[in-house]
Amino acid sequence: MPRYPRPINAMPLKQGTIFDSVRFLRMDPRFRPLIKRHGPPDFSRNRDPFRALVRAIVYQQISGKAASSILAKFLALFGGKQFPTPAMVLAMPMSKLRAAGLSNQKALYIKDLARKFSDGTIQPRRFGRMANDEIIAHLVRVKGIGVWTAHMFLLFTLRRPDILPTGDLGIRKGFQIVYELKRMPSPKRMEELARPWRQYASIASWYLWRAVDGTRIPGSE
Repeated sequence: MPRYPRPINAMPLKQGTIFDSVRFLRMDPRFRPLIKRHGPPDFSRNRDPFRALVRAIVYQQISGKAASSILAKFLALFGGKQFPTPAMVLAMPMSKLRAAGLSNQKALYIKDLARKFSDGTIQPRRFGRMANDEIIAHLVRVKGIGVWTAHMFLLFTLRRPDILPTGDLGIRKGFQIVYELKRMPSPKRMEELARPWRQYASIASWYLWRAVDGTRIPGSE
């Protein structure tokens, strides 16, 4: 089987890459005060794909505190020490997942995720050789995972350097503040504004979230 080179945007963020990105963004007077105030970003997240995606589903559309409580109860179903495997999740009755605080819909989403990991629909070992758009198309096959969740996965789990989640409210507000816009920009407008630093979009996104007072950075709990 031939070995294909990784696409450029498949190279994960490392300390040196983060340093280079911050150094580049510091030349922009819009980002300079944010960098001075908040220092270098932290991308030290858990990188297990199944765990990250289960967590993303649990945290959808509820407060961080409530989601953290539900996640703890979910883990307790499996002993609480190690994160369950897809097979373990598939074997767990829906009634027990519901008793842990998951809605029926989220329980179904997590079951579907476990099923697709188990049957090979989702193949995390291929992610390192896949471009961002390919991974998004790969993940949205799972019920309950949309483009926003896929962007968060690319940014915080795979640590891709060039992710700009234009569908995120915090990012839109960040653009409005940093670029002193009268209203929140459209995705097209954000892409236009991001053109000078687009290859460093993941780091820029971290600072855009920081620009919004009270905005929680996804994946930061």
